[in-house]
Amino acid sequence: MQNITPEEVKERLDRGEHLNLVDVREPHERAEFNIGGTLVPLGKVQTMQVDELDNLKNEEVIVYCRSGNRSGQAALILETLGFTNAKNLAGGMMAWQSKFGNK
Repeated sequence: MQNITPEEVKERLDRGEHLNLVDVREPHERAEFNIGGTLVPLGKVQTMQVDELDNLKNEEVIVYCRSGNRSGQAALILETLGFTNAKNLAGGMMAWQSKFGNK
């Protein structure tokens, strides 16, 4: 599993690049602040209920959570499920918000 920084993700989004973002937080956390990723809570990843992501197995998938811990777990699980390029957003939304606020 590789890590990716909030700066790199924001720079790519600002350039208009399409990124496969996966939010593994809970719905109430997503409601507070999100960067547009597909919501697949960690519990679903842990029980391998990721059918909505199957078409991304050979693409870059950037997983994020609040602090980077749950998304790190999710990225490792995705790798065991055959995802070839799962990346963890280092520091999660806490790092994102400390660097960029709610943008």
